Amino acid sequence: MLWPLLTLLATVALTLAVGWVVDQVLQRADTRHPGTPLWALLRRCRVPLQVVVATGLLMAGRPLAHLLDIDDHDLRHGLLLVLIAATGWLAVRITAAVVESALSRYETTAGDPARLQRVRTQVGMLRRVVGALVAVVTVAVMLLTFSTLRAVGASLLASAGIIGIVVGIAAQSTLGNFFAGLQIAFGDTVRIGDTVVVEDQQGTVEEITLSYLVVRLWDHRRLIVPVSYFVSKPFENWTRKDPGLLGVVLLHLDHSTPVPALREHLRATLAGSVHWDGQEWALRVVDSTPSTIVVRATMTARTPEDAFLLRCEVREDLLAFLRDEHPQALPRLRTQ
Repeated sequence: MLWPLLTLLATVALTLAVGWVVDQVLQRADTRHPGTPLWALLRRCRVPLQVVVATGLLMAGRPLAHLLDIDDHDLRHGLLLVLIAATGWLAVRITAAVVESALSRYETTAGDPARLQRVRTQVGMLRRVVGALVAVVTVAVMLLTFSTLRAVGASLLASAGIIGIVVGIAAQSTLGNFFAGLQIAFGDTVRIGDTVVVEDQQGTVEEITLSYLVVRLWDHRRLIVPVSYFVSKPFENWTRKDPGLLGVVLLHLDHSTPVPALREHLRATLAGSVHWDGQEWALRVVDSTPSTIVVRATMTARTPEDAFLLRCEVREDLLAFLRDEHPQALPRLRTQ
C-alpha cells in the first residue's frame, strides 16, 4: 500500500508543479509582451491542463486501483472519460483565448466603429459555434469508448435515415434558430451595439447567441427575441450603416410666435450642446391649425442615445426661451 500512496502523492505534486510552471511562463511572457493579451488569456487554461496531466499520470501509474481496491478496467475507463472531457475543456479554453486575443488586437487598430461591431458579433458567434462543435465531438468520442455502443453501431447507422428525419422534425425550430444565428453574424443584418426597434420596442442589442438575441430597452428591461425573428420579419435597425440619427422636436405654438428669434435660439442651443454632432439642423413651420402653428426643429446626433438626449435638451431650452422671452407665443385657449 505504501508504493501506490507514494505514487498518488507524486502525481498530485507533479500536477501542481506543471500548473505552476506553465502559469509562471505565461505570466513572464505577458510581462514581456504587454501589447499581446494572448498570454494572460491562456492562464485561464491552467485548471483543465492540470486535470489532463493528473488523469494521464493516474492512468499510467494506476495507484487508485490498488488504494481503492476496484476493478482496474473500470477505473481506467472512468479515467479515460475524464481525460477526454478535460481535453475538450482545454481545447475550448485555448480556442476562446486565441479568439479573444485576436479580437482585442483588432479593436486597437480598427478605426471604423461599425466594422468593429460587425467583427465583434461574428467572432462571438464563431466562438460559440466552435465551442458547440468541440462539445459534440468530445461527447461522441466518450460514447465510442463504450463497447456496447460500438456493437450496436451498425444498427444505429442503418436506422440513421429514420432517426435523422425524426430529429429534424423535432428540432426544426432549434435548427432554424441555429442557422439564423449564423446568418445574422455573417450577413451583418444586426450587430452587438445596434439600436433596433422590435415589436414597437426600441432598444440596444446586448447579446447574440445561437438561439436568441437580447435587446436592452430604454428602461433597462431585457427583450429576449429568437434569432429567427430577424430573418423572417421586418425590423428597424437605426445604426445599420451610419450610427448618426436625425432628431425631431415638434412644438405647437401660438400664431404670434417669433419664428426667426426661435430659430436663432435653437442655433445657439445646438452650438453649446455636447450631443449635437455639428452636421445639420433646421427649424421650420410645418403646419398650422385655427388655433396653433406646428414648429419642427431637426438636428443630427452621433448615436441614438445622443439623439434622444439632444431632443430633450432642445425641447426644454426652446420652451424655457418662449416662457421667459415671449410668453405670448405659448398656445392659449381663446373664447369668443
